[in-house]
Amino acid sequence: MSTPEGLAPPTRLIHNETTTEIPVHLLFRDDPTPLTPAVVGRRRGTGEQPRLRRPPTPAKPRPAIEAAPDLVERPARVLPGVAGVLAGICGLAGCALTTWWADVLPGLPTPYAGYAYAGLGPAQWATYAGAGVLTLFGFGGLTRGRTGRAWALTLFGRYRGTARRTGLLWLNPLLLRHRVDVRLRHWRSDPLPAVDANGVALQAVVLVTWRVKDTAKAALGIEDHEQYLHACVEAALTRVLSRLPADVAPGALVRDATLRNTEVVGEELTRLVVADAAPVGLEVFSAQPTRIEYAPEVAAVMQRRRIAALDAQHRDTVLTSVVDSVEDTVTRLTMRGLVELDDCERKTLVKDLTVAFYAGRREVSP
Repeated sequence: MSTPEGLAPPTRLIHNETTTEIPVHLLFRDDPTPLTPAVVGRRRGTGEQPRLRRPPTPAKPRPAIEAAPDLVERPARVLPGVAGVLAGICGLAGCALTTWWADVLPGLPTPYAGYAYAGLGPAQWATYAGAGVLTLFGFGGLTRGRTGRAWALTLFGRYRGTARRTGLLWLNPLLLRHRVDVRLRHWRSDPLPAVDANGVALQAVVLVTWRVKDTAKAALGIEDHEQYLHACVEAALTRVLSRLPADVAPGALVRDATLRNTEVVGEELTRLVVADAAPVGLEVFSAQPTRIEYAPEVAAVMQRRRIAALDAQHRDTVLTSVVDSVEDTVTRLTMRGLVELDDCERKTLVKDLTVAFYAGRREVSP
């Protein structure tokens, strides 16, 4: 249809039962942000444009823990201890030769026989200083490297390497040494508090086997790596124990989904501790719970509840067995024609047999 000049074209509208008039151009708006197809409720007969919900913003992943990314263990420059001993001996020898040369001690043959003693000059003092420094550096840098021990070395706050060699070594005396134990170690925790999936208070003891893998990160990247490991174990234990109940619920079919399955609990606990301890240079081999028990304030109550549940289960088992025995006895007596019973006599016989069988089972059971 042609439109007269100077007049705007009429807006196309859509009519339906729930909305009066909706401009067509509003249905095809460009929105850079994708919207969910779910429509929020609208009022009937008002012509209100349906409002679409924006998808929830996904949570940002937790940044990975990294202790000094540029701090990585590397071997330090270490000399055999023989080099330090020789340097110290050379320094002592230099001091002795300087003393003989300066004719400081009387009674010794001197290279200046027939000349008067002139005292220590600048040359002698310089020689003494050089020999003394050589002696101090030679003997002052000697150290003993032990199996299972390492030295993290720093110079004016900068990491200079790690010495893992054993025996007599020579290290630069100016380097600051941080002793690190790199042996395979184990730690048995004290009873740690936690709760299970039902909110019941628990106490658990964990045995952790670990060692220092990166001495630079363990000694310099964190204040105390042992305390950090203890905190990681406690946090991981709290997360793992809170996912499962301590005991299986009565009548439940799944018997493995409890904290009594220590293998599953140990695997999950080890995985979490390994992930938390790796950024600080610690290598965790296993973190196994050795004991999981109720806290003292709820232990008595849970013990009584457990005993009551076991007693009820035992009674149910005994009663089921008695009923089956009574039914089999009455059926066999009737089928063989040994007795002819009406309804009243059958009820009486069933009652007497039930009492007799149940009393006999109670006497036999502990």
